[in-house]
Amino acid sequence: MSHLKDRVIMITGAGSGFGALLAEGSLARGAKVVALDLSKEGMVRRLGEQPNLLLHEADVRRRSDLDDAVRSAMDTFGGVDILVNNAGTMPLAFYEDHAIASEAWDRCIDVNIKGVLNGIMAVYDTMIGQGQGHVVNLSSIYGNAGVAGSAVYSATKAAVNELSNSLRLESQGKIKVTVVRPTGVPGTGLGQGVLNPLAIKGILGEHFESYLNTMEGAQSGQLSQDEMSVDSIKYWGLAPEHLVDQILYAIDQPWGVVISDLTVRAANDRYVL
Repeated sequence: MSHLKDRVIMITGAGSGFGALLAEGSLARGAKVVALDLSKEGMVRRLGEQPNLLLHEADVRRRSDLDDAVRSAMDTFGGVDILVNNAGTMPLAFYEDHAIASEAWDRCIDVNIKGVLNGIMAVYDTMIGQGQGHVVNLSSIYGNAGVAGSAVYSATKAAVNELSNSLRLESQGKIKVTVVRPTGVPGTGLGQGVLNPLAIKGILGEHFESYLNTMEGAQSGQLSQDEMSVDSIKYWGLAPEHLVDQILYAIDQPWGVVISDLTVRAANDRYVL
């Protein structure tokens, strides 16, 4: 039996990547999903339309958009049980890149910090009024420490960690809080926001060259079966589906159980954080 059955889960950034996979997995477990993204058309193309799915255009930088989405969820499904603050950007770049990075960094701060805070504020009164709720915030291993090339992104994800910690302490007994810290997950599209490809060196350290060689081998089909198989200890690049499976596990729990911190890695990922 799924504990998600008939629960109402709101997911930001649900038109692609982790968000879309999470929406699909939640629907498969019987949840009612409120999917938020910038484009309704994009969500329709990816998720389709069905009775247990409410599609709502929203920019997480605008608090009013999230308030409207909660009202729609209340009108359609009667409440919001779970919020997944998934929307985010990752404009990795060095300080010396500031001339080309400043606008993307501004947006990163607005989406990654203000967007999470706006989501929390939008559902807070509803969840407290219901007497129970669950907030899941997507952080990153970059939030564990700042490294060269990740100053702004790491700072936003460290902020997500602290927003989450404070919410957990303030709302214990009514709102569960889970922080998810993904490692690098090829295939989500998040890497498209990287402004300087060399900025990923900070998270790889001495493994930078070997990682690039492995990535090039994967793209050209030259890697061994062991390196590409999830059943091998040499598996190097986590598929987004494997992380989403674990997020679903974390939210598909009885109300009295919370998995508060979640990091899932490929066994051979070579990240230093």
